[in-house]
Amino acid sequence: MSVKCLVSALALSLSIAMPVSAENHHQQATKFKVQQLTENISMLRGKGGNIGLLAGEQGLLMIDDDYRSMSPALKRTLQKFGGEDKLTYIINTHWHGDHTEGNHHFGHHATIVAHDNVRERLLTSQEVKLFNMKTEPYPEHALPSITYQQALTLYINDEEVELLHLAGGHTDGDSVVFFKKANAIHMGDLYFNGFFPFVDIQNGGNVVQMAENVGKVIELINDKTIIIPGHGPVSNKAELKAFKLMLEGTLSEVKAMQEKGMNLGQMQLKGLSSKWQDWTDGFLTTSVWIGILDSSLKKAAH
Repeated sequence: MSVKCLVSALALSLSIAMPVSAENHHQQATKFKVQQLTENISMLRGKGGNIGLLAGEQGLLMIDDDYRSMSPALKRTLQKFGGEDKLTYIINTHWHGDHTEGNHHFGHHATIVAHDNVRERLLTSQEVKLFNMKTEPYPEHALPSITYQQALTLYINDEEVELLHLAGGHTDGDSVVFFKKANAIHMGDLYFNGFFPFVDIQNGGNVVQMAENVGKVIELINDKTIIIPGHGPVSNKAELKAFKLMLEGTLSEVKAMQEKGMNLGQMQLKGLSSKWQDWTDGFLTTSVWIGILDSSLKKAAH
């Protein structure tokens, strides 16, 4: 499922115009930018979510695989690492299409691994009622064939790759992926570095839980940990802490407005403190983010 479409639909539902940057993020990319993070770990940035790649003698482990339309470009990029035939594992951090549509092509070459809920969602038609959006079931070769409930470890290329399920943040099937020896982590869309994140409330996500889950990750890493976010540039623990503070701070401001009896329109008209202005340079306007915070708080209270 496209983040661009999700965000655009949400904006429409709130009668708010989306910023141009949100559209550009998903339209301009026609190839992948490769950033080497360690001797054998790279980040690939294309049109959708960031891709993590572990390369070695035992093949390639790829985390997420972008939109289906980007598969030809991703195939060309993988040639620098030995080609798509070297793919051993694909990990889907969650079910949205900007992270999983590449399964349709690359699922012919590798075993797909994800949380149980990712397979369940990709097996069936999905609907986001708020956005009036539907996705069709994925074919068998494009589905995760290895799933897990809480944690799973893969051993490949002299690396211990640990998948940990942190539920209810971005979606109900989120995985964070730790490269234990390299001291690196791919957080999927549990982390948008530098801007307000999209949170799929209709499909198990919640900003309140996202903040808690980010806090759990912070406890598991150190100041030297390399962090690959779902969207945005490569990051570190200090920036992740700033993201958590933003989640908590904006939640607190919206909660205070709720307690004063303000409705959504009034809250959007008032806006948030100016200290959060730097976080608007991404997918969401402040008004859309307030709507997500409002819904999250209401759901968390029930």
